[in-house]
Amino acid sequence: MDHIAAAEEQIVTERLRRKLNQVNTATQTQLSPIQDHVNFTLQQSYFKCAYQCFDRTRTQDEINNCVENCSVPVLRAQNLVDTEMAKFQERLNRSLMVCQDKFEAAKLQQIRSDAMKDLESCVDQSIQDSVKTLPHLVGRLKSSLSMSE
Repeated sequence: MDHIAAAEEQIVTERLRRKLNQVNTATQTQLSPIQDHVNFTLQQSYFKCAYQCFDRTRTQDEINNCVENCSVPVLRAQNLVDTEMAKFQERLNRSLMVCQDKFEAAKLQQIRSDAMKDLESCVDQSIQDSVKTLPHLVGRLKSSLSMSE
């Protein structure tokens, strides 16, 4: 019986891994336009701005300050994206931790077969809830970065 339970657990573990890959794929897909904006539009503006800083009439300190000022929009945008994604990841992790805690409690009570199903259901619901928040997160980021829809 133990080998059957282990096989079932392995199957559920693989399904959970696939579900986590789905949330990663959804996140990358939805954030792609924002990363493109930061990596291309803002970076391009930064390099154009920085290029104009190099003027023989300026001192080295003036050039350095100018280039540093040019980098502010890119750094601010990347920090905003990083902060929002860290919050998203933290919320997902907390929700998955609740699922894990419920699973561990069920194992202690020795209701293992239902525990695996409940774990899978809980993880699935957590991932669905997280994916549903992505459009709102993307909208907030686009608004903060003054991106058009």
